Amino acid sequence: MRTIVGLWRWRGNPLCRRSDRREAWLALCAALLIVVGAPVVGLLSAEISHAALLRTAHEQQRERHHLWATAQHIALRPPLNAEPDTATPREERTRVTAHWTGPDGSPHTGTVPVRHAVRPGSRIQIWTDGEGHLTSRPMSTRGASSYSMLAGLAAGSVVVGGVELGRRLTVRLVMRRRYARWDEEWGRIGPDWGRTGTNN
Repeated sequence: MRTIVGLWRWRGNPLCRRSDRREAWLALCAALLIVVGAPVVGLLSAEISHAALLRTAHEQQRERHHLWATAQHIALRPPLNAEPDTATPREERTRVTAHWTGPDGSPHTGTVPVRHAVRPGSRIQIWTDGEGHLTSRPMSTRGASSYSMLAGLAAGSVVVGGVELGRRLTVRLVMRRRYARWDEEWGRIGPDWGRTGTNN
């Protein structure tokens, strides 16, 4: 923006080169793309991802079932990357061998991770698929909204970064061409430097 304002003030100056004007126009176009394009891309990406995530959430909520399992065997494991002597009971990971009945009535037995202390015979809440196999909690509509917002922010950030990267690369190319022209001019008039106005 500083380049745009500076060249606008000195637009009538004969020292303002064509490459300077091109650089100013490039900065103006990049600023417009960032101010207008990034929010539009972010909103479109958020809407598209929100619709897709909502479909996924509804599918998971239809296909996954909330059941109760009965604990059979309790196994305490120390936390990852920790010394056994320094592990506290709260930090220990509890894995429970439990049995449950699937939505189709079939019996199942498996290992269930829990966050709180349980005893044999205790009931544990689990999520299973239609066949009774353990699965994760289905995505909620609030989670879908949060992920879609993150997707929109990420898409907008990518646009901003891409536009700025393109602007910098273009400016570098313009500067290289400018320096190449200066070298050509210096090669042409350099040998005669200081002899202007002399008879030699």
